[in-house]
Amino acid sequence: MNGDALQRELVAARAQIEHQQVEHRAAFRELQDSRDAMLFMLEDLEIARKKIEHSHQEWMAALDVVNDPIFLHDKEFRILRCNKAYQLCAGIPFHEIIGRIYYEVFPKSSTPMACCLRAMEKSEEDVEEVSAGEVIYSSRAFSIHDEQGVYLYSVHTLEDITKRKRDIEALRASERRFFQLANSLPQLVWTCQPDGPCDFLSQQWVNYTGIPEAEQLEYRWLEQLHPDDRPSTVAAWQAASASGEDFHVEFRIRRHDGVYRWFDTQAVRLRDEEGRTVKWFGSNTDITNRKQHELDIWRANRALRTLSAGNQTLIHSTDEQQLLQAMCSVAVEKGGYRMAWVGFVENDTEQSIRPVAQAGFEEGYLENSLITWVDNEHGQGPTGRAVRTCAIQVAQDIALDPKMTLWRTEAMKRGYASSIALPLLEQGRCFGVLSIYAAEADSFDDDEIKLLKEMASDLAFGILTLRIKEAHREHEQRLQKNMLQTVEAIASIVEMRDPYTSGHQARVAEVARSIAHRMGLSEEMTQVIHLAGLVHDLGKIAIPAEILSKPGRLNDIEYSLIKMHPQAGFDILKDIDFSWPIAQMVLQHHERLDGSGYPHSLKGDEILLGARILCVADVVEAMSSHRPYRPGLGVEAAMDEIKRGRGLIYDAKVVDACVSLIKEQGYAIPA
Repeated sequence: MNGDALQRELVAARAQIEHQQVEHRAAFRELQDSRDAMLFMLEDLEIARKKIEHSHQEWMAALDVVNDPIFLHDKEFRILRCNKAYQLCAGIPFHEIIGRIYYEVFPKSSTPMACCLRAMEKSEEDVEEVSAGEVIYSSRAFSIHDEQGVYLYSVHTLEDITKRKRDIEALRASERRFFQLANSLPQLVWTCQPDGPCDFLSQQWVNYTGIPEAEQLEYRWLEQLHPDDRPSTVAAWQAASASGEDFHVEFRIRRHDGVYRWFDTQAVRLRDEEGRTVKWFGSNTDITNRKQHELDIWRANRALRTLSAGNQTLIHSTDEQQLLQAMCSVAVEKGGYRMAWVGFVENDTEQSIRPVAQAGFEEGYLENSLITWVDNEHGQGPTGRAVRTCAIQVAQDIALDPKMTLWRTEAMKRGYASSIALPLLEQGRCFGVLSIYAAEADSFDDDEIKLLKEMASDLAFGILTLRIKEAHREHEQRLQKNMLQTVEAIASIVEMRDPYTSGHQARVAEVARSIAHRMGLSEEMTQVIHLAGLVHDLGKIAIPAEILSKPGRLNDIEYSLIKMHPQAGFDILKDIDFSWPIAQMVLQHHERLDGSGYPHSLKGDEILLGARILCVADVVEAMSSHRPYRPGLGVEAAMDEIKRGRGLIYDAKVVDACVSLIKEQGYAIPA
């Protein structure tokens, strides 16, 4: 080999060696980098391991805090982990537990739990109840898989549900006893949820309504209630639910034959430990008989109130029309009836019944209703039949009574559900009728009818009594008129004999009546004083006419004769039955308080008040008027005279009334 070739080979070998050295250095650097990366990785792994270990410790600590047993097992059912609660239940140390097949340790069995197998198969949670001696557990099992879905292990939690199971069994036993008791009670028993839907109805309820329980649950039981009672029942339920109080209400329930009966319904709450309502327990007790008894008492009291108030009306009524109107008002206001009216029987060609008084919600009913007692379709109502038969007639249900066809529509519009017609009788003859309408059907029972019959009898008696009194009053008025005319005729006899004092008695009578009225005396007493004034000088008929008309002053003998006229007047009038002490007033009208008067020198209260009034009226009229022996002295002189004698010879109250009458009211002495 020549040198050049050798040289070339050496160069090539050197180049190759350098290249290898570069590769070796690069490989060394890569090795160093790999070593450094490995070191970093090892550090990360150590950190991760520590974190995992720490997390495992935390997880196990967390599991140990749980009171329920928890354990993990692999696909061969060997225990991988467990908490302290599980170890306590197993009763062996941890190192004897790990790796053991769990169903050989706790809870012991010949095979794995079914929930475990289902959880492994379905990859989802499953639950099962298992027993370990006297303890019952609820076992929850769920499986853990990796990202590729490969099974890793299963987790089991065991919850002690022994007390709960016993409580549930006790509750179920209690419910069974409750249902047995509920179905044996005569009451209708039910339960419902807190918000209202019914979830149990006793057999008595089902038998009563004739509807299967399933068809009445939820809120459908409300359909069995009377339509009028549903709103109030729902309102009472809502009020009880909102207030937290127990439920108590009365309503009617439809029986299987369509009849409604009254029930007293009461319900109490079943509350949980926090006071929340979890269920309502209720019972319905049939109170139809009690309600009927209460209704009977209420009706009797209503009729008694009406009768009592009617009697008071009879006592105080002085006018027939006022009595009729008051009696109708009593029936409505005291008795609570819907409407009442009184009609009088007419013997006209239509044989009509004329309304004369009414009270209550009438609204033109009587005007729109042709009411007659003739025996045709218009006389078939209770009112017409009561007049024809002279007996009480009742329409207990206007809506169904075929005899009320002509009046039904108008009656129903006004809320009339039943009515009664009570004849007003006079010696067996019907002269009128009292008709009463009630807002309830079947409103008039036997006891109420008896009381209303008594009321109608009292009303008839009151009407006839007032008519008799009116006839007596008219007769008395005629007698009084005749008496007055007689007294005036007697008084005119005196004036015929004494023309100079003509009109004196009438004027004194008028002044005396005005004084009596001013003093506030009764109309009867005022009239008596007026009559006495008309004849107070009647005794002058026994005095010679020459003395009465003498133009000069009288001598002692003549004056003594004049002083006899009060006694003479008394002697004439004393045997006439005036029913009032008119003769005594005539006798005393010249007596004076101090005893200075005549004819018997009476004093003070020995003198009748009427006579004291006539005394003042006589003095005032005499001094104001002209006499044969002197001209009239005037009213002022008369006033001065009675004021001077006030309380001495003249009654002070009479004087004050006379002065007030003339001075303050401007009364003028009649001419």
